[in-house]
Amino acid sequence: MRVDRFLTARFPDLSFAHIQRIVRKGELRIDGKRAKPSDRLESGQQVRIPPLRLDAKPPAARAADADSKDAVFFRQNALYEDDDVLVINKPSGLAVQGGSGTKRHVDGMLEALRDRQGQKPRLVHRLDKDTAGCLVIAKTRFAATALAKSFRSRATRKIYWALVAGVPRTRQGRISTYLAREELGEADSRMAVSRHGAEGASHALTYYAVVDQAGQKLAWLSLKPVTGRTHQLRAHAAHIGHPIVGDPKYFNVENWELPGGIQNRLHLLARRIVVPHPRTGKPIDVTAPLPAHMQQSFSLLGLDTSRYDPIEDAPES
Repeated sequence: MRVDRFLTARFPDLSFAHIQRIVRKGELRIDGKRAKPSDRLESGQQVRIPPLRLDAKPPAARAADADSKDAVFFRQNALYEDDDVLVINKPSGLAVQGGSGTKRHVDGMLEALRDRQGQKPRLVHRLDKDTAGCLVIAKTRFAATALAKSFRSRATRKIYWALVAGVPRTRQGRISTYLAREELGEADSRMAVSRHGAEGASHALTYYAVVDQAGQKLAWLSLKPVTGRTHQLRAHAAHIGHPIVGDPKYFNVENWELPGGIQNRLHLLARRIVVPHPRTGKPIDVTAPLPAHMQQSFSLLGLDTSRYDPIEDAPES
């Protein structure tokens, strides 16, 4: 089990943001060594945590109408569903998990989908709050284990679409860096390009291709992440000098003006996901539509979404 999920299960009153903060500050140790959230625990290891104040009030009972509304949400946003798997089109602006000040999130809303045995569907991967598109949810414990293994082994293929500032000179390329968390303040951070061997640095690999462009001002990129690091695509786009439009953390082009009619919101979509079915092994292939703000931008710029996506056949490693 991942160490962050171990803490979530062991201390349910502890917020996910608090757990991440403990790990970032190096207060969590496994066998005396500083731990990362993605580290996996093995039998017999010693986990040291700092003193915790677990005085949070127990959550109030969910109202029946809240469950009803959340169940309707999942039905309306389902892109694929069977007895084991649910893939939804997550709206931009909806968090996947709770954090400081976040009351409404997908993980909490899944309470509405508990089955007769009391089993709640489980998240098997994450999307940033402002990223729209394909989010895979396991409906059973068996499916959760199998899907998590598919994500870890990179048997899952993911395609993202983004609108970025400027046009990359290399039309199709590979971005390979190490990323580490950079603290911006008391409760804020972002991922920054780091060196191999630096504390907390993990390798991140992304393939990209320019699908189309609007003059030299904007480009439509298709992105294929091989690894799944936090904010990987946003950090990598900024790293090559073409940050994603509307990104509040990574947009770094000075004196750049947003073209008229385009909303200042993150233009990043988890467009397509292909994952082996946990029971049959056959591919579940799901595509999400552009969110309204991206559709508006694409229409204004004359970008045709029916065009061939050149990143589709990018290598796997």
